Amino acid sequence: MKRDMDLVRNLLLEIEDGRRAFELMTPEIAEILGENGTGKMPRDQAELIEYHLALLDEAGLITIQAKLSGAVWQIGQITWAGHDFLDTIRDPAIWRETKAGAKQAGGFSIDLLKALAKGLIKKKIEQHTGVELDL
Repeated sequence: MKRDMDLVRNLLLEIEDGRRAFELMTPEIAEILGENGTGKMPRDQAELIEYHLALLDEAGLITIQAKLSGAVWQIGQITWAGHDFLDTIRDPAIWRETKAGAKQAGGFSIDLLKALAKGLIKKKIEQHTGVELDL
């Protein structure tokens, strides 16, 4: 499965906005649990979100409090590193420029994306204030 950095960003923004649980119940899990599977999340979508939540946890950007019934992921919190990363990529214009720069480079990691976004933010601050920052 490929890492989707847009999904990473969106999940972090949702968690920051207060989302504390992700219900990833598929029709298959609902059937096993004896629940109605109507309106449940398609398996591939549930697996994609689950994968990315696990990546966020593994990268130290969030903490996972619990995984319940194989279908609900409870989020503990965004970590300090998660907040730092989110603060660098929050602005949609900065995010677009960051992704474009990473694409031109031919690859990227979270650290590279954060560094690119920081550079763009630094440039923006310097343009608006005339103050050069040493970040």
